[in-house]
Amino acid sequence: MISLSIFLAPGPWQIVLVVVVVLLLFGGKKIPELMRGLGSGIKEFKDASKDENDTSKKE
Repeated sequence: MISLSIFLAPGPWQIVLVVVVVLLLFGGKKIPELMRGLGSGIKEFKDASKDENDTSKKE
C-alpha cells in the first residue's frame, strides 16, 4: 500500500514536466488568460456556494 502512495504523490520532477508540457501546448501568452478565467470561475463558484449557505441559514 505504501508503494502505491509513492506513485500518486507528485514530486518536483513531475511538476516541472507538467509545467513544460502546458507551456508547449498553450504558449506563454495564453497562460495568463487561462489562469484569469480559472480564477474568475473559482470566484463565481465560491460566491454561489456562499449565497446557497446564506439562503439555507435564513430558512
